[in-house]
Amino acid sequence: MSNRSNGATAPEMQGDTAESKNTTESAGNGSRRKRGMVLFLLLALATFLGGRWWLQSLTHIATDDAFIEASLHWVGPRVPGTVTKVLVSDNQQVKMGDLLVELDPNDYQLRVANYAAQLDLARNDTSSLYAQVDAARAAVASDRARLEQAEQDLKRGEALFTKEVIPKEQLEKLETGRKVAAAKLQETEGSVKRALALLGLIGNGARDAQAAQKRAELDAAKLNLSYTKVYAPADGAITRKSVEIGNIVQAGQPLLALVPLNNVWITANYKERQLTHVHPGLPVEFTVDAYPGKTFHGTVESIMAGTGAAFSLLPPENATGNYVKVVQRIPVKIRIIKEDGKDLPLRVGMSVEPTIIIQRKAGDIIKGLNPF
Repeated sequence: MSNRSNGATAPEMQGDTAESKNTTESAGNGSRRKRGMVLFLLLALATFLGGRWWLQSLTHIATDDAFIEASLHWVGPRVPGTVTKVLVSDNQQVKMGDLLVELDPNDYQLRVANYAAQLDLARNDTSSLYAQVDAARAAVASDRARLEQAEQDLKRGEALFTKEVIPKEQLEKLETGRKVAAAKLQETEGSVKRALALLGLIGNGARDAQAAQKRAELDAAKLNLSYTKVYAPADGAITRKSVEIGNIVQAGQPLLALVPLNNVWITANYKERQLTHVHPGLPVEFTVDAYPGKTFHGTVESIMAGTGAAFSLLPPENATGNYVKVVQRIPVKIRIIKEDGKDLPLRVGMSVEPTIIIQRKAGDIIKGLNPF
């Protein structure tokens, strides 16, 4: 019984084993196909993402070597003096024309009064000189009349001497009188020229030379008096204040700095190989470390004429010694669109990460890679 039963089950067991092998093989083939499909999809996705990243790297030029900059106004007096008032403090916002610092005006007020008095004296002196000119001209007219009378007397005397009516001695007296009258006229004409010279009417033709000089000195004194008050040259924030009441300051000495935060820009130092297709007018997107998650916008305004190293205090001397090539950076000025950050002030020195968007199509980029 047992032998028959064992003999009957052997083929069945062999058939079951074959079927299980076929099932296992088919299941293995299916799993391999699935793994291959998944691997293919992953490779396709990686290729797509890599290509997209590669194209974006060619059309979105980014750098982290960029900072906010602005015009820095160093404010100082135009005349020396002692500080009597300081009307601002550090980080205070001021408007253009606001009074910042005031110097002691007493010395300059005295100079104005002195020059005003000198101007009055000059005007009075000029009036007396005009009187001298008028008197000299009157004397010239009188001496010219005497000369004419002497010439007429001489002519009559010559006629009478010819007729032997008068002696020669009297004729000689008439000739001497004419010579004296002529010399007197010449002398008075010289006095007129001297009076005119004192008035400055000879040479440059200025009637009020002395008065004009004193008037100019008075105007300069008034101008220096106005310089004792130092005003803000622009809207901005006060910083680097180094002046206090009682300080004695000199003309041109920096007292404080004024930063106009409403007129800032970005200076981005790009590698030279990144600027192949960069030109003014391209759009820019940038982020600021101080405001994470906020994206600002701007445009490329200009590109510096040389690298930063070329305009440094000690430019490199590549013609001497061993040479190691270093990728240079060229500053790019980016104008900021103000509407993006009305409530978010951009302060000088802040770190930013700008991205210049190159307006090139993918087809043009791929076509440029064709070596043929």
